[in-house]
Amino acid sequence: MNLLRAASTVSLFTLASRVTGLVRELLIAASFGASAWTDAFNVAFRIPNLLRRLFAEGAFSAAFVPILAETRARDGDAATRDLVDAVATVLFWALVVTCVLGVVGAPVLVWLMAAGLRSTPQGYDAAVVMTRFMFPYIGFMSLVALAAGILNTWKRFVVPAATPVLLNVAMIAAAAWLAPRFAVYDIEPIYAMAAGVVVGGLLQLGVQFPALARIGMLPRLRKPSAAWRHPGVHRVLRQMAPALLGVSVAQLSLLINTQIASHLGPGSVSWLTYADRLMEFPTGLLGVALGVVLLPQLSSARALGDDARYSDLLDWGLRLVVLLALPCAVALVVFAEPLVAVLYHRGAFTPRDVQQTVVALMGYGVGLLGLIAVKVLAPGFYAKQDIRTPVKIAVVVLCLTQLMNLVFVPWIGHAGLALSIGLAALVNASWLLWGLKRRGSYQPAPGWWAFLARVGFASALLGGGLAYLAYTLDWVALGASPWWRAGWMALAVGAAGALYFAVLMLLGLRVRQFVRRG
Repeated sequence: MNLLRAASTVSLFTLASRVTGLVRELLIAASFGASAWTDAFNVAFRIPNLLRRLFAEGAFSAAFVPILAETRARDGDAATRDLVDAVATVLFWALVVTCVLGVVGAPVLVWLMAAGLRSTPQGYDAAVVMTRFMFPYIGFMSLVALAAGILNTWKRFVVPAATPVLLNVAMIAAAAWLAPRFAVYDIEPIYAMAAGVVVGGLLQLGVQFPALARIGMLPRLRKPSAAWRHPGVHRVLRQMAPALLGVSVAQLSLLINTQIASHLGPGSVSWLTYADRLMEFPTGLLGVALGVVLLPQLSSARALGDDARYSDLLDWGLRLVVLLALPCAVALVVFAEPLVAVLYHRGAFTPRDVQQTVVALMGYGVGLLGLIAVKVLAPGFYAKQDIRTPVKIAVVVLCLTQLMNLVFVPWIGHAGLALSIGLAALVNASWLLWGLKRRGSYQPAPGWWAFLARVGFASALLGGGLAYLAYTLDWVALGASPWWRAGWMALAVGAAGALYFAVLMLLGLRVRQFVRRG
């Protein structure tokens, strides 16, 4: 299997997901702006997303995928099918209980996430209602994560990568079609977005069934007692315990930041959310794609005892991160205002909203390289079923993040929350890299310094060109001619990208150097 082609396939579908996600955010921004109502929706949506990352995409995937890949490599497909059935049964019943508790406990969850919403009672009440309505989404997405782990292990990357598009399509339909109809019947239009989330979750789960059936891995629910006795279930749970702590640390940081933002005034949660959506473009296209492709390959190399291939896979992933993430980080810092103005500045989204979102985006951009690198480095530990080391690092990074919040938030408000996350991500990635090198799991291949010099020089030229255009044109005033503004941005980004890769080619760097087979 060509790993670059596989990663490119995942990136392509992730791009479709991010583009439709951006359209979704544009509609929300234009329709609702940044207000107490949008804060309520963002908090309510963040609660099931937090739990999804906690249990599904985070701890569960980190524990399940390496064990699944190892079982298939050592014991064959029949034993793997038995493992899948047992794990699916236990997961299903755990989700049923979780969703019931979540619906009942929604007021407590909203208070824990954003007590500051109480300053606008209608916003707090709306957040509770939407949390209850959307909570089953965690159940749908946890089962989707199970399916994605199976399909990625079988090197079927298309369906898991394309699935998030369905959520965005459902929410776009809710914003464009359902919200105006809610308004006609005197129902708060923001509630339409909650309905879109639930429909999107159902659609995402529905497309997994035929994909799993094609590889003969559609899970069959067993008696819970029989599934519980399967030794693989207990292995996954033992691995999940430290993984859950590690992911909990990251999500606790998000919860604290949301809580702080909710006390910084109406709009603060939404400004951070809009900036986060833009940051998800490079993190999704690069970090998620590489993590998805690398984890099964690293797990297989570990199961077969192939240490050289293990190190080579990590080296390949890290070079791609530097090659693609560094110029993106530079662009987010120096070209933030044009990006936010072109994408969000319309309808209810005011010039003030533009500026407040820009400073948050710049804070995230500072740490983009770290945020993406973690997606490659953490699987280096997970594949060896060592989840404790990343957890210990995450705990220290959480404390560091909150210490930085004490310094930055009084100084620059909500932007300080984004900057703290960005700087902490750089520390996290550096520490993970040092840990892999110290234990001998990763040995850098020759040529790194020359590679860094080429990429750094090309990124500096790209940044200089974008900075000139960012400060020469008044991007907010250009909102009077939105098509001209969009054209200028497309020209600027296209020219900067062409310049970057042209300089790399002149310096002797070739894309074919990154083509490798897994």
